[in-house]
This record gives sequence, structure tokens and C-alpha cells, in this order.
Amino acid sequence: MWIRLMIPLTAIILFLLEPEFALFSPIEWNGELFYFVPRFLILYLIFLSIYYNPKRAVLYGLIFGLLYDVFYIDIIGLYTVLYPLVCYIASWSVKYIHQHLTITTILSVLLVALMEMVLYYFFLLIQFTNLPFMEFFMNRLIPSILANFLYLMMLGWAFKYLIDARVLQKIRELS
Repeated sequence: MWIRLMIPLTAIILFLLEPEFALFSPIEWNGELFYFVPRFLILYLIFLSIYYNPKRAVLYGLIFGLLYDVFYIDIIGLYTVLYPLVCYIASWSVKYIHQHLTITTILSVLLVALMEMVLYYFFLLIQFTNLPFMEFFMNRLIPSILANFLYLMMLGWAFKYLIDARVLQKIRELS
């Protein structure tokens, strides 16, 4: 029973932890500032869409995307659209690739990079930022990708273990 609650509880905890880890950014190194954006929740939702239930991951993406829009940014609808879209792309792409943990980790990081690029171009379009692309790429995107990759290297196996435990529990309930 407790595993059933762990899936949404983990999503809630990750949603609340993202801004706490964002406080560690920026990091100064060799006189330059590097910003990293933790994307713990969307990485978890990608794992849910690949290993558990794509429809549930899209639903969680919709709910948490709306919450993210309401609590963290002033543009309602941006993350509400992006989170479910990324989950859908992840679930669609596993039809064509193997669901190994390494492949899923690489796919997750690539999808987060794609999401960051979409966000950058959207903010550029509405003139919310005037950051040149190369500065965004070198000082924000690359550090964010590396930080999120490191995060997945540490906790990706825990996500898969939790999701596999829930899948096994579901199978036992059905039989």
C-alpha cells in the first residue's frame, strides 16, 4: 500500500526541493558565473512515463506544470504545456528505443535540454530575456545539463526501483 503513495509523494517532494537546490546557483568559476537549473521533477516524470504509466505521467505533468506556473513563474500555461508534452515525447520515443536505464538517462537529459531550449526561445520571443544564445548555452544550458545528469546518475536507479516496485505491486493486486 505504501508504494502506491510513494509515486505521487516523491513527485511532491521533488517539486518542493527544486527551488531549494536552485539556491546553490550561480557558481563562480574562473571569474565566470555558471547557472544550473535543477529539473528533478520533470526527470522523475520522464521516468514515470517510460517505466510506469504514460497517461499518469502526463496527468502529473499537467498538475505539477500548473503548480509550477502558479508558484514559481508569472506566465500561466508555459510549464502546464511543456511538462505533459515532454512526458508524451518520452513515452512515444521508447517505442523505438530500448528501455535500459542508461538509455533512459540519456533520453531524459536530452529532453530536459530540449525543454530548456524551448523555454529560452520563448522568453526571448516575449522579450523576457535578452541573453545572447552562446552565453545561455555556455553559462546556463551546459551547467544545467551536467547538474541534472549528475543528479540522475545518483538517483535514477532509485526512481526505477520505486517504479518497478509499484508495477510489481500492481501485478500482485491483479492476480
